[in-house]
Amino acid sequence: MMRFRSIGFRLTLWYFAVLSVALVAFGVAMWFAMRQSLFGAVDGTLREQARGVGRFIQDQGASAHPEEMREEFREHSVLGPGGDLFQVCDSNGNWLYRSGVLREAPIPVYTTDQLKSTRRYDNVRIHAAPFRLLSRNVEVLGQLYAVQVAAPVHELQEGLEQFFWILVCGIPVVLVFASLGGYWLSRRALVPVDEITQAAQSISAQSLSRRLPVPGTGDELERLSSTLNAMFERLDAAFGRITRFTADASHELRTPIAFLRTTAELALRRQRSETEYREALTQILSELERTSGLVEDLMVLARADSGSGGMRFEPMDVIVSIREACEQGRVLAESKQIEFEASMPEAAVEIEGDCRAVRRVFLILIDNAVKYTAAGGRIAVNFVQKTGSACIEVRDSGIGIAAEDLPHIFDRFYRADKARSREMGGVGLGLAIAQWIVEVHQGKIEVESVPGQGSTFRIALPMYQTNGVEQESKSAAGRF
Repeated sequence: MMRFRSIGFRLTLWYFAVLSVALVAFGVAMWFAMRQSLFGAVDGTLREQARGVGRFIQDQGASAHPEEMREEFREHSVLGPGGDLFQVCDSNGNWLYRSGVLREAPIPVYTTDQLKSTRRYDNVRIHAAPFRLLSRNVEVLGQLYAVQVAAPVHELQEGLEQFFWILVCGIPVVLVFASLGGYWLSRRALVPVDEITQAAQSISAQSLSRRLPVPGTGDELERLSSTLNAMFERLDAAFGRITRFTADASHELRTPIAFLRTTAELALRRQRSETEYREALTQILSELERTSGLVEDLMVLARADSGSGGMRFEPMDVIVSIREACEQGRVLAESKQIEFEASMPEAAVEIEGDCRAVRRVFLILIDNAVKYTAAGGRIAVNFVQKTGSACIEVRDSGIGIAAEDLPHIFDRFYRADKARSREMGGVGLGLAIAQWIVEVHQGKIEVESVPGQGSTFRIALPMYQTNGVEQESKSAAGRF
């Protein structure tokens, strides 16, 4: 069944329109070419007849009397069959010979002066029959003669008329059959598109792992199928991340909520002393603070996923943010008897970014270093300025990260040592937030670690440029 809005139908319409224009143009060109060819043959015959008249006059002698010339023309048929369809006039206007047929016909008559530099072809009708008339000068021994030669062209016009009707009747027939064939070919060519459409319609949120069939044709359909499969693969991965994120968030929130409920229920189950109530409220407040931090982190990542991080980018001194983070980190390190060192230049180092977000990145890295470094360990924060970028290094002598965990440490809710992470209050969102903030600032974050020897996190942020070379600095930020 033909669907009028389908691509196949529209392709057929375009094919019909283009083919119609092409066939009509071809038919018109062929008709004129055929007409030119046939009339060219007739004109060649007429020119030969005119030259024959000139040769006859030359044979008779240019000084012959006009009456003698007339008699000679009457007695001799110099032009073969139909040779009497001509007339000759000298330069003085005397007719040497005039065919009776031409004399009675309303045909144009030219003098030698009118035909000096040209020859004329006229289509005339004699006794309702079509004729082709040639009028030209013929020079014989220095004298000019106006010669007019005619030839019937009724058979030629009949042939042209038949060819015209063949074109008029044949072109529509060819268009109809060609359009039907074009529609069939378009539907056949679009069958893989229908198959791709049906396969795509069958893919839902529950079956994102399915893929479209890829025809090995090497054409646009194969590229379309491959592109759609790549898109489904990205959607599957994104949907999987969202599902895992939701499940992990639910799991992380379930534990503190259950703790809060249990603590409150136990406190209200019987009459307790003020000290017991205070202890219960202290536990609830501590868990609420931890849960509030978790919810805040979840909100940050949600805004990051929606593309609305709410950051305000402006020129800032990254050294100030590092110092502020180091001051808080030094307090945390001293509470665990960990040696803390920071090496930074005195001069300002400007980048374009959000100072609160940048400071949060350093706090996350220093806080992680403190959590996973035992008492007596060492944490060092170093700043290195390279071409076009500010590089910050946070090194610790903690427990390190296993090689199989390194590719996943920036994943949300991923914890290399889950038991110890829970004890230390981590839920596996800090590094994911840090990576997002660094990437938003067009920077790069990397990690090196050896189990039992510690970890080193390196961050590169593009320097703020005022001379129009920001792009160069952003490119340099990816190199350590």
